[in-house]
Amino acid sequence: MEGRRSVLVLTNQYDVTADVVLRLLAERRVPVVRLDPGADLHSGASLTATYRPGGQRGILRTASRELDTTRVRSVWVRRPSPYAGPSGLSEQDRRFAAEQALWGAGGILASLPGAHYVNHPWNNRAAEFKPSQLSTAQRCGFLVPNTVITNDPEEAREFVTSHRGGVVYKPLWNTRYRVDGQPHSVWVREVCGSEITDAVSVCPHMFQAKVDKAFDVRVTAVGGRLFGVRIDSPDLDWRCRQDLMTCTAVEVIESVARAVTAYLTELRLIYGAFDFAVTASGDWYFLECNPNGQWAWQPAQTTAAIALAIADLLEKGPDT
Repeated sequence: MEGRRSVLVLTNQYDVTADVVLRLLAERRVPVVRLDPGADLHSGASLTATYRPGGQRGILRTASRELDTTRVRSVWVRRPSPYAGPSGLSEQDRRFAAEQALWGAGGILASLPGAHYVNHPWNNRAAEFKPSQLSTAQRCGFLVPNTVITNDPEEAREFVTSHRGGVVYKPLWNTRYRVDGQPHSVWVREVCGSEITDAVSVCPHMFQAKVDKAFDVRVTAVGGRLFGVRIDSPDLDWRCRQDLMTCTAVEVIESVARAVTAYLTELRLIYGAFDFAVTASGDWYFLECNPNGQWAWQPAQTTAAIALAIADLLEKGPDT
């Protein structure tokens, strides 16, 4: 078993972003165990937790490690695969196995005694709801564009037509979607009143006043450290064609920095990827915060600094 307290990294095998941090931890001789619980636990890995007088104990066994789960200093919840049952089972049995894994293994991994989570998976999930993001952002002092979330076509149409500066549609969740069998991304796009049909009643839709932005900013928050990048793109949604955008480091203004700190504190996050639209007059409008957003696409110097900040947090472990 690992002698020193280990860092447990929950992510899929293709996560090259995690590799950047893992190399730093290896250089520091910090023991690391990597696990993709949604896949590994039905392909050779095992996880056991016992609850007896005296406390909780547990053992995680992978192909290369055996870990006493009471000796985990930090858990980095990066990009684990969804829990899925093993192949070869009936659809019903596979669904049963997947749900038992989520509530069983997922519950164990989210309650390791004494571990420092970056971020805790339950906090991640709570912070992913767009309505919660918007209400929290307003309380914490961010500027937030006028927004409506509704399944009422008349409410949606009235909102769109009342904003002369334009309105954009944003999905509330990045749901997997296919067109003619091919993966299809639903990007942020501008809409007009004539496009609002009774189909809106099928589910809630999010409409937001278009910000007359000069550029976008991504602020990556790691604990108390903030890393700002200005994004210049010809597209409304810079994710559409990332090969056409340019990124340069930018200072995070004081009012935004204070609001970021308040936001992380309220939602109990250690890490957050904040997106802003910045106007020509210098107003920063909060668009969203992804509690587990990607960061290795940023300029090399920024990426290296973020990796160092994450490695520092994981190596330090819980405050004592």
